[in-house]
Amino acid sequence: MGSFDRSKKRIQLWKKALLHFSLCFAMGFFTGFAPTSTASLFSGQLISYRHIKNLGISAEPASLNRNLMAKISTARDPTDTTPKEEPRNLLIVITTTRSEDRFQGAFLTRLAQTLRLVPPPLLWIVVQAHSEAPATADMLRKTGIMYRHLTFKENFTDAEAEADHQRNVALGHIEDHRLTGIVHFAGISNIYDPQLFEEIREIEVFGTWPVAMVSANRKRVVVEGPSCNSSKVVGWPVGNLSCGTANEGSSSDPAGLGMASKPARINVSGFAFNSSVLWDPDRWGRPTTMPDTSQDSFKFVQEVIVEDENKLKCIPPDNSKIMLWHLHIPRVIPLPFRQKQNKR
Repeated sequence: MGSFDRSKKRIQLWKKALLHFSLCFAMGFFTGFAPTSTASLFSGQLISYRHIKNLGISAEPASLNRNLMAKISTARDPTDTTPKEEPRNLLIVITTTRSEDRFQGAFLTRLAQTLRLVPPPLLWIVVQAHSEAPATADMLRKTGIMYRHLTFKENFTDAEAEADHQRNVALGHIEDHRLTGIVHFAGISNIYDPQLFEEIREIEVFGTWPVAMVSANRKRVVVEGPSCNSSKVVGWPVGNLSCGTANEGSSSDPAGLGMASKPARINVSGFAFNSSVLWDPDRWGRPTTMPDTSQDSFKFVQEVIVEDENKLKCIPPDNSKIMLWHLHIPRVIPLPFRQKQNKR
């Protein structure tokens, strides 16, 4: 029995040795097919990680997301000599509204569609009576335009006084927040050549252009604006340039109208200015002894434009074309008509 046990143990030892030999042989066989270096498996990831660190972005390779990869792909090559595009000036478009305007929603929507065609940056400031603001606020949220909706609670019986108050509300907001850009007053019934907005961006201080006044119930077009020699304002026509009624004039005064050195008034939508005019009193001579709330900012801007005509830029040069039309449509229902409707 002792010899039988010893032979059995020898067989078990041989089996273990054969099993170990087989495992080592299999591991050596398959190791021969593996690459000699593992660096190539992760080199791409290591390079990307080093690139990110060079960009100043802290991230682990396993946590890279699409935004980081986008930054890497758009990183500017230091050897690229292509000139960088200069940033555009911000356009600050101010629109006032009128109480009890039956077409207000339609006209604001149409103006919003026009402003959507303007390349950014653009800020649309809409001023409105507090009681009528909710419906307009919902419309503005859907336009896709960067906007600010300002409201007021004062009551007015005079439409022009209400409009001036709204313009001062907007200008006060621009001054308080130091919004830097080119300011333009856009009436809700204005019709634009989109190129005008690009011309406005190029204004350094002040700019002006002709406005064609179109009336729905009158067969004429009245043009208000400067007379220009290239980009310089040389005068202001006195009178109306009416379609079909203008007299023949000289080459310098083709409409046959007189010329004035300063305008009696400038069409509200016929000029634009650099917003720094509002908060740089030393440069522009604005009085600083009174609080800002007591100043008529809109009146001040108009006075500065008329007095500082040398800094006015004429758009387009030589008044070569009309780029803005103002469509006049009676939009407030007459009081007798409203009373008649209420009786029904």
